[in-house]
Amino acid sequence: MFAERLERARKAAGLSMKALADEIDLSANSIKKYEHGIAMPSSTNLLKLAKALSVRTEYFFRPTKVEISGVEYRKRANTKQKVLDRINGDVLDQAERWQELLEFYPDSVKPIPEFSLPEGLLQRLDEIEQVELLAIQMRQAWDLGLNPIHDMIDTMESKGIMIITTDVETDKKFDGLAGKIDNTPVVVISTSQSGDRQRFTLAHELGHLVVHGRLSEELDEEKVCNAFAGAFLLPAQTLIEHLGEKRRNIEPRELLMLKHEYGISMLAALYRAGQCGIITQATQKSLFMLFSKNGWRTQEPGKEYPHESTFLYKQLVYRALGEEYIGESKAAELLGMSVSSFHKERKLEALSAAIN
Repeated sequence: MFAERLERARKAAGLSMKALADEIDLSANSIKKYEHGIAMPSSTNLLKLAKALSVRTEYFFRPTKVEISGVEYRKRANTKQKVLDRINGDVLDQAERWQELLEFYPDSVKPIPEFSLPEGLLQRLDEIEQVELLAIQMRQAWDLGLNPIHDMIDTMESKGIMIITTDVETDKKFDGLAGKIDNTPVVVISTSQSGDRQRFTLAHELGHLVVHGRLSEELDEEKVCNAFAGAFLLPAQTLIEHLGEKRRNIEPRELLMLKHEYGISMLAALYRAGQCGIITQATQKSLFMLFSKNGWRTQEPGKEYPHESTFLYKQLVYRALGEEYIGESKAAELLGMSVSSFHKERKLEALSAAIN
């Protein structure tokens, strides 16, 4: 257990064996022996390892071990393996904390619902245009109507999908990943991405869950899920109401306003305008060229759409504390805080000081 966790924590910190050894004044051979299970560090060296790797000593001996199956990354082709190792370590750590927390809840209490797809969805997709109907069916089943979805994370969590955010610096070369812990779908998004990009990733991964087993062999699943994400975030009927049924041209500011109302990028809204037949392919191409000329493909104008955050895990830690399933020290451990810091947060001391 210790050997595996040390290796994971080292990779998550982006350190080689030698770099870690140099940081705590040991030999690289000592680190190698620890990771191969040949030797165990002294209590002094254990504390040094924990400090160097920014983990608590309990991390190395945590009883809960989680496996995320069917992992699929949404990354760029030039994303370095070191970055993926750091993301993987962070995600597994958070997933283990999740699993450990849920195990404290009694069987009679279900703090998160079990995920299941709604009944009555389109059973088979033979052409990509059918994704529009599937997206609307999902919105109707989840009582979302045609209005903007103001919180994608909350929407998906309320249906039993576990959302994990990672703070690992990725230089914007990683959008997210998806997998499963037992039967619970897990979606990971990067906090370094803009809010509209996060939302598209969430909708895209939801698309994978929805279209699984429904696609004809001729359809590319990634393209279908991109189409689903756009249709789920900005339905065709809604887009037509905002832009009109047929347009000769679209002003970029119209796309900017759609972005901030519906949480979808200007570029994705432009794609949707073409998909919905509001503009011709020629007009769409002309606008794509304008985006490229102005550098809007990499950095859209105006303020970024706000990031989304998940509060469910922290809420459930406090709920478990309030119901006396766990004590204060365990709550602090699950939140990765010192007991003294957690005690101050629990007593709302920081908020009281701010008010005064």
